Amino acid sequence: MAFRRRAKSHPLFSQEFLIHNHADIGFCLVLSVLIALMFEVTAKTAFLFILPQYNVSVPTADGELVQYHYGLKDLVTILFYIFIAIILHAVVQEYALDKINRRLHLSKVKHSKFNESGQLVAFHLTSVIWCLYVVVTEGYVSNPRSLWENYPHVYLPFQVKFFYLCQLAYWLHALPELYFQKVRKEEIPRQLRCITLYLVHIAGAYLLNLTRLGLILLLLQYLAEFFFHMARLVYFTDENNEKLFNVWAVVFVVTRLFTLTLYILVIGFGLPRVESQALDPERGNFFSFLFNNILFRMSVLLLVCLFQASVMWRFIHFQLRRWREYWNEQSSRKRVAAATTGTKQQTKPLKRDSGYHENGVVKAENGTSPRTKKLKSP
Repeated sequence: MAFRRRAKSHPLFSQEFLIHNHADIGFCLVLSVLIALMFEVTAKTAFLFILPQYNVSVPTADGELVQYHYGLKDLVTILFYIFIAIILHAVVQEYALDKINRRLHLSKVKHSKFNESGQLVAFHLTSVIWCLYVVVTEGYVSNPRSLWENYPHVYLPFQVKFFYLCQLAYWLHALPELYFQKVRKEEIPRQLRCITLYLVHIAGAYLLNLTRLGLILLLLQYLAEFFFHMARLVYFTDENNEKLFNVWAVVFVVTRLFTLTLYILVIGFGLPRVESQALDPERGNFFSFLFNNILFRMSVLLLVCLFQASVMWRFIHFQLRRWREYWNEQSSRKRVAAATTGTKQQTKPLKRDSGYHENGVVKAENGTSPRTKKLKSP
């Protein structure tokens, strides 16, 4: 009797799969329709969270150009991107840093520092590329005079304003991350000081209409910070590899020199030549009139130079301490190596003749002389 072999159906075409799949598709369709209806109703409110506000049409030689200025509604946009930054922070931690940590088996202290440097490497790399694109496309690099010409820079291009909003959102999101990441109490004051300095400088450049100067300074700062945290990551994976720290040292010194030169150029020579020197808060001109006073201008430059000098002093002190630890470690290794070679030479066994010595005469183990006896001829 011949049996007919039953054809095996593919699991994608099974009845249970089709029923569940159709149910899921129907649910997704209903959900997408509801979201679309809600989005139409709340479109204006959604745009308030997602897109920058206060757009203005500025007349130019080629026509009209849409630009932006700041206001209280920016706080809502910043709040939305704070949540986006928290989500991205969790994604980087879960899918990149945690997997690397499981392989390295770091201690608790190194584990915390590795997570901090890993997050900052991702952020600094993204910010450097983004900021470099903005300053090149806006012509701030090719035309340095644009940093102070037509001050105050009240109206901003879309990408400049969006960049500043995202920067403020990131550093504000770092505050709740101190709790989420369970940062040690000893590390909290240092990280709070770093977050506060970044927020003060970024918000100050944004509110005082010094956004062009702020972009260049952020680019230089983030470039040096990227190499520092990258060097820390490499050091945690291989403690004998410190080459990137030397690269960071060179980049740090170069960026400090560029920063100091930029401050002198803008504050000492650029802003005093601005046409509008009167105090006009409505137009965003807050303090350019102060730079007409040579005493005030020199005082600001002196403070900037003292601050940069203090930063360089800490850097030099850190490098000297690192080199001293390196040479102490190398000398201790040489001493240990010399001691081990000396002990090996002392414990090296001496070659001895067969038998034993008695009264200066070597005898065999059975008491006979080791010399061969001459046989007498018969």
